[in-house]
Amino acid sequence: MTIQELQATIEGLLFVVGDEGMTVADISTVIEMEEETVQEALHSLRMLYNDQKRGLQIVEMAGAYRLTTRPEHAPYFKKLASSPLHSSLSQAALETLAIVAYRQPITRMEIDDIRGVKSDRAIHTLSSKLLIKEVGRAKGPGRPILYGTTTFFLDHFGLNSLDELPPLPENIDESSLEDEADLFFKKFEETME
Repeated sequence: MTIQELQATIEGLLFVVGDEGMTVADISTVIEMEEETVQEALHSLRMLYNDQKRGLQIVEMAGAYRLTTRPEHAPYFKKLASSPLHSSLSQAALETLAIVAYRQPITRMEIDDIRGVKSDRAIHTLSSKLLIKEVGRAKGPGRPILYGTTTFFLDHFGLNSLDELPPLPENIDESSLEDEADLFFKKFEETME
């Protein structure tokens, strides 16, 4: 396989897997080549995308490589996203997302206890926007659903892992979690503008 064929194969694989991305080990397994060879081809493909100022780029996030759009095109994507279909999150959804991000895995009842109100609608909204997902079932009566964040959540906020979430202050009062959620999302909104 020539370097161009290898690059084309990697490019196709990254396109097909979408937001999940692939690790070098995954790519190596699929195309049955040494990881070092794949790593070199991946690096040269990334450089090619950058040198040609293509509309897409290859980035590493959460330990996997994936195709993404370029940040300098963000104003155009922002216009596209302003349609009603891509509406922003409500305050309730933002609060719920912050709680899930910091306390996962967590049940709906635990979220409700922290917020002091029902969170069914916010959980449904976050699930439909692929920011949270069911990650299992809690032990005990009724085996309630446990929620956690998704890879899309990491991508959306430019995080490689949950370890990059801003730290919560020590001795945090759960009633002040709403203020922390506001600060958390304000920080990321500023970085994305």
